[in-house]
Amino acid sequence: MTIAIVGGTGAEGSGLALRWARAGETIIIGSRDGRRASEAAEKLFSRVGTTSAGGKISGAENKTACQSADVVVLTIPFESHAEMLKELKLALRPGQILVDATVPLAVSVGGRPTRILGVWQGSAAQQAAELAPEGVAVVAAFHNTSAEVLQHDGPVDCDIIVCTDSKEAGGKVRTLARKILGVRAIDGGRLENARIVEQITALLIGMNIRHKGHSGIRITGLPTEAYEK
Repeated sequence: MTIAIVGGTGAEGSGLALRWARAGETIIIGSRDGRRASEAAEKLFSRVGTTSAGGKISGAENKTACQSADVVVLTIPFESHAEMLKELKLALRPGQILVDATVPLAVSVGGRPTRILGVWQGSAAQQAAELAPEGVAVVAAFHNTSAEVLQHDGPVDCDIIVCTDSKEAGGKVRTLARKILGVRAIDGGRLENARIVEQITALLIGMNIRHKGHSGIRITGLPTEAYEK
């Protein structure tokens, strides 16, 4: 799959790009500034190395990046969320998967990063589903993954909870998540459950501030196949 990461010049987006490129995926870094995206792609490519599994990394303006992709991943601040989706609407097409990692943190309106804003639709992911073109499968995932940990070389000690109303898209995103060393991916149910997963991020941020760490989550007590589907 070709993966476009909107917000790919940021810490979370570039961290995901690095991990997937190392796993052999084709990555397009998206940015409002195509030149900035290309520069970020060059830096990431130098970190991927020359292993046989290394995938391709390029950069492009957001709309161009999305038009070329099978999967589009949003890793942007909530304050840009609705505006960005409106800008990308003509670039998205039926059959694509839109993965939304956005968290509606209160810091986007000058509040604390440990608090969540109320979203009329229920969650940022549900807002994305309302704004995305018909036929685009919206999947909520990667909210609780530390950008700092993604940027390092070791395993990512975190489970990825994937919420969506599309069984097929959910399966593809869980497979993609498992390509990141150390990650387990779990079916979190329908897209409406994204509001719960998004709120966990604020809790983790609070713990990171308090304990000076980079926390993630692990879900225990499930049968082995729950982490493999």
